[in-house]
Amino acid sequence: MNAIISGDVVASTALSEQELQQLAEGVNELFVTLSQKYNQNDMVGFWGRLIKGDYIECYVNDPRDSLRVALLVKTYIKKIILEKGSNAELQKKRELFKKYGARIAIGIGSMRTVDIERGILDGEAIYLSGRKIDDQKSSNKEKVVIKNTLFFEVADEKLKGQGAVLLELLDVLLNNATARQCQVLHFKMLGLSELEISDQLGIKQASVNQHSTAVGWNAIEHALHYFEQLVF
Repeated sequence: MNAIISGDVVASTALSEQELQQLAEGVNELFVTLSQKYNQNDMVGFWGRLIKGDYIECYVNDPRDSLRVALLVKTYIKKIILEKGSNAELQKKRELFKKYGARIAIGIGSMRTVDIERGILDGEAIYLSGRKIDDQKSSNKEKVVIKNTLFFEVADEKLKGQGAVLLELLDVLLNNATARQCQVLHFKMLGLSELEISDQLGIKQASVNQHSTAVGWNAIEHALHYFEQLVF
């Protein structure tokens, strides 16, 4: 059993070419960091790619790591600060990006092909996550309605229920988080201490603690630890 994370950037058309370029560079840098974190002894624990600037696809060897990876991707995107749009319609779309960042689906299942060198992924996990994200696309709809942005798909109904409950709760916390809170969350999930985060962000440690408490870090951390104990 492996995990595939599929995702799309919300309201990416509201971003300028420069903002999309900065987003792409940042996400690719995150993928390098995650590769260094999870790839050990010639084993591919993580591999990620950004397709057409706004579609995300990640392979995670151990499904138990998939929720942390998914939240790292989402918080990275949500911590980006955009300037105000030039008109009301554009600003409305940019507010969607600000609130949601990205829709992300975790698919857990067997993989027939994982060919990193040729960029070929094929199997149950990618079908589950990819179809879920495709179901959320709103390009052909008159009005964009976003109810959830975190999804969990696995054939086992019991596991699916356990994962779905966690992701629904985390969805509420993250969608209400500010860009600064997402910065703090992102670094915390990478394992940095509050002192290290304060140095990274150039703010006081007390401020880091305040942002951490306000966004519900303790609950998020417990949810991550619970997910990492599941047997897939």
